[in-house]
Amino acid sequence: MADRRNHYEAAFEAFLRDHRIAYVAVDETRRSLVADGSLKSLDFIVSTGANASWLVDVKGRRFPSGDESRTYWKNWSTRDDLRSLADWQSHFGPTFCPILVFAYHLVANRSPLPTRDLFRFRGAVYGFLAVPLADYVPHARTLSESWDTVALPTAVFRRMARPWSQIVAGTTWVPSGELVWQELSSELQ
Repeated sequence: MADRRNHYEAAFEAFLRDHRIAYVAVDETRRSLVADGSLKSLDFIVSTGANASWLVDVKGRRFPSGDESRTYWKNWSTRDDLRSLADWQSHFGPTFCPILVFAYHLVANRSPLPTRDLFRFRGAVYGFLAVPLADYVPHARTLSESWDTVALPTAVFRRMARPWSQIVAGTTWVPSGELVWQELSSELQ
């Protein structure tokens, strides 16, 4: 099952339940053994019916991050996460799309999404932005060799990421322009 102590994954699962989207929460306590090693577990398998099914890895981030110098649009991942997601697709087949969902916990008066795309959970507000693995990998740049992490340049991420709500609604996936932050309404602050 998903790590319900991880508030980002718990919020994402609550979003799926609230919107009556079929999903399976994956047991993350052990890596899966495969012929040539092991795979990091993904977080959710999501199906929207007629649309593609999604192999989801949730990446929890604060928006903005940092206490002293606020940083927006954090979108890093480990190379192991990316390799494992790609391997999961090879096991499930081409109708399953691996995707990174960045679950942003909003901690200031700005949001990566318009208010209509935000989700309240346990007194906090979250925004879910997603990038398919096939779009993320070609643009990923090394963030830290020692931590084996990569990230998209901010401008690229803002151009490519889409609200998760659009993806599950079946909206055509075409990056169109850059995401901009939104001022939060007073009711969400």
